[in-house]
Amino acid sequence: MCRLFGLSSAPNRTHATFWLLDAPDSLSRQSRSDPDGTGLGYFTADGTPRVDKAPIAAYEDRAFAEDARQVRSATFLAHVRFASTGGLDARNTHPFQQDGRLFAHNGVIEGLDRLDDHLGDDRSLVGGDTDSERFFALITRETRGHGGDVTAGIQSAAHWIARNLPVFALNLILITPDQLWALRYPETHDLYVLERQAGGEHGNRHLDHSGSHGRMRVHSDHLAEQPAVVVASERMDDNPHWRLMEPGELLHVGPGL
Repeated sequence: MCRLFGLSSAPNRTHATFWLLDAPDSLSRQSRSDPDGTGLGYFTADGTPRVDKAPIAAYEDRAFAEDARQVRSATFLAHVRFASTGGLDARNTHPFQQDGRLFAHNGVIEGLDRLDDHLGDDRSLVGGDTDSERFFALITRETRGHGGDVTAGIQSAAHWIARNLPVFALNLILITPDQLWALRYPETHDLYVLERQAGGEHGNRHLDHSGSHGRMRVHSDHLAEQPAVVVASERMDDNPHWRLMEPGELLHVGPGL
């Protein structure tokens, strides 16, 4: 299963360090469990999107995925991919970028020929082969059609896909320089949210999240003094306030959290 992680500390820009593949594995385990891509998305001070990603397959060089990426942004999006649609290629590796927004998806959408027909000319937004990037293209088109309203764009795109195509899961995180959206649909995969106060549960601690599956670790000293909202595929620490999102729930974290 793919792993999603999103964080917003908007309007404050946070310095964070990401390890996207942090667990030691034997070669025999690597052949079964190494990810098919790792990626990190964030924004520069002027709002320019940046994506740092690479396809990583079993037995390949893990240095890219293991190296810590230290970046500063008000919003972050990280993804570890287990491929279901599309080959092991950088263009199929999340996050994806469209209209200055960044997007990652955990799930499977079938009936892609029908989705391509529905996209029409907007199929040109898709640079790879994945169902995920097609889903993003539909969100982008519907957002444009709703005057730039991303919430309405996600709702419209998800409703069309859920009504018309076989779906295993539509879990997503989408970010802009100062906003974050997360959708859990249906109940197939978990997606958790944590409204983290400055310093966390004890009021004086930095953020240091590690997924139990050892695929992702995030550290930020700045969040000892700043609040944040975190969304992830699993609870990433022992904070008791992690909440499992409801099936069908669309979360929007606006500027100022």
